[in-house]
Amino acid sequence: MGDKANAHPGAAGRATTADHPASVRNVVLVGHSGSGKTTLVEALALAAGAVNRAGRVEDGGTVSDYDDIEHRQQRSVQLSLVPVEWGGFKINILDTPGYADFVGELRAGLRAADAALFVVSAADGVDGSTRMVWDECAAVGMPRAIVVTHLEAARADFSAMTGICAEAFGGDDPDAVLPLYLPVHGAAGPDGHAPVTGLIGLLSQRVFDYQSGERKETGPDEAQLPLIEEARNRLIEGIIAESEDETLMDRYLGGEDIDFASLVSDLERAVARGTFHPVLAAAPAADGAKQGLGTVELLELVTGGFPSPLERSAPDLTTTDGKPRPAPACAVDGPLVAEVIKTSSDPYVGRISLVRVFSGTLRPDETVHVSGHGMADRGHEDHDVDERVGALSSPFGKQQRPLAQCVAGDLACVAKLTRAETGDTLSAKDDPLLMTPWDMPDPLLPLAIEAHSKADEDKLSQGLARLVAEDPTMRLEQNAHTHQLVLWCLGEAHREVALERLRSRYGVQVDVVPHKVSLRETFGAKAAGRGRHVKQSGGHGQFAICEIDVEPLPPGSGIEFVDKVVGGSVPRQFIPSVEKGVRAQAARGVAAGYPLVDVRVTLLDGKAHSVDSSDAAFQTAGALALREAAAEARIDLLEPVAEVQVLVADDYVGPVMSDLSGRRGRVVGTEQAGPGRTLVRAEIPEIEIGRYALDLRSLSHGTGRFSRSYARHEPMPPQIADKMREQAEAGR
Repeated sequence: MGDKANAHPGAAGRATTADHPASVRNVVLVGHSGSGKTTLVEALALAAGAVNRAGRVEDGGTVSDYDDIEHRQQRSVQLSLVPVEWGGFKINILDTPGYADFVGELRAGLRAADAALFVVSAADGVDGSTRMVWDECAAVGMPRAIVVTHLEAARADFSAMTGICAEAFGGDDPDAVLPLYLPVHGAAGPDGHAPVTGLIGLLSQRVFDYQSGERKETGPDEAQLPLIEEARNRLIEGIIAESEDETLMDRYLGGEDIDFASLVSDLERAVARGTFHPVLAAAPAADGAKQGLGTVELLELVTGGFPSPLERSAPDLTTTDGKPRPAPACAVDGPLVAEVIKTSSDPYVGRISLVRVFSGTLRPDETVHVSGHGMADRGHEDHDVDERVGALSSPFGKQQRPLAQCVAGDLACVAKLTRAETGDTLSAKDDPLLMTPWDMPDPLLPLAIEAHSKADEDKLSQGLARLVAEDPTMRLEQNAHTHQLVLWCLGEAHREVALERLRSRYGVQVDVVPHKVSLRETFGAKAAGRGRHVKQSGGHGQFAICEIDVEPLPPGSGIEFVDKVVGGSVPRQFIPSVEKGVRAQAARGVAAGYPLVDVRVTLLDGKAHSVDSSDAAFQTAGALALREAAAEARIDLLEPVAEVQVLVADDYVGPVMSDLSGRRGRVVGTEQAGPGRTLVRAEIPEIEIGRYALDLRSLSHGTGRFSRSYARHEPMPPQIADKMREQAEAGR
């Protein structure tokens, strides 16, 4: 699987390093919240000798808390990296959040990794969100394995859970998801539950006992052999079915005993190709123990069965002006191509960028080109600059251990890239390149905010800019119609984390205010109005009179102004003044304070004074005429309607369609969108879907996704319009 001699374990306080891509393994842990991912990361770090006791990091002879409450909370909502060394390999373990609100961090982990470990709790099973991520990995051929945790739970059943995983992940081939080991149970306790004390290797037929705190290998008891025979035969058949040696199955069925080395070799190749997905078991180490159940087996699978960065193709590349470029080979002496996987802020160091190097070698103090895609709709500017690389380091808990370089295939943290944002490409300054971005979910939960004080207002802009630079799944909007500052998030937890980061990290206190949709007003029927602005207060007076007709126009027509004055009753130089006054009043609204749209205003007649008439006077008269016409007419409130597409499992189509109807939605069609998935298309008033991101998640048990786009404005039902007018009056 590659040269193992080039990985060097970090001594106390020093980083684990790699000199060649063949000695690197990048693996991402995927699973729902509570499945045990973070505990598993700590168990693997302990088994690999990276920590000297569960939950602790050794640093130069001192011990610092690795699992303090604040740090664990941070890791629960963001991507974190823990590098360890095993058997001459450097393993970069990427721990992703299990909350659906932080799927952006999960996608970043998938981008940085070359293989995935799906962590499934024996007590809870497989949820819909985990199945969806599995399908994403399958679509790109990412190698995957499954780790069953929480075997200590009273209702835990490894055999049953393996069957559930085969059904959930195996698709048309359940024999592609099979266990490599079976658990060994100890004596039952008073509650009747027998703890798992070891594992039986189905291929080797050896028992690996963890009762002493370290793995010890023994032979199986005679009583254990019949228990594993069926599972072993099925595993061998599953491996042979994926073998590139087409004669192997015939030889096996003919009674030939396939040697252990051949089986292991075929297993590793099938796992690396992403066609076979082994199931393993793991549990954290007990107090004082050095190795948790199954941790050695997992580390062996990662180093032996998962591919190195050499076996992965880099994402598509273009020049900064969009011309395609061939992806470079993963070589330490190749052209520099790297990507910012994640950005964060440190109160002492400043901005820190987690970078995956796909080609070349990244070194401190060199100047690189930073290319950003720019996402103007999410508050990210398009940028194309040269920057000097700061110190390189390898994260471990709250520590940053210095690195001399980061080679192709490896990951490192880079300090002081002040312009780099998540998703940016780093390349040679004389050959700037840009990687195709990974898919970012669209944030659809609005959070309207205002600065709490004048001091907060001064810091708010910079704080929000830093926040969205770190998290491209947030979108910052300054709504030109409602004049609100809106931060779009993925869910409630995402929203609360954003508010907390603004407060604690950037020192900005904000107030959350109700989110407004951009309502409009229009005339429901034709009306007439007369604007009279006559004032005489000594000296130069004000005199302007105008008469107008107002009639509704089709949706989308805006404001149309027509001049039909005859005989010069309104001098030509003041007709634009009347129009300006009408348009200014239309922008302010004529009933509930919302902009007036889709009307034709016709100027018919008026009067002027040779001395007292002026531009300002006729502007005022035009506004008064429009208000008088509105007072005599029916004014309709128009609300924005969104086109919504909901992708949901077939089991939840009924509840989703019923819920859409309850939101005054109109379902305009449904269609199949793959096996077991339906796309529901509907039109819904935007005022009804402010919290739909949360409600759909609840309705569909986390499996539903939706997108929205503005369609048009439509008249609001009278009873709802009356409520909106009352609220507008109360707010004045």
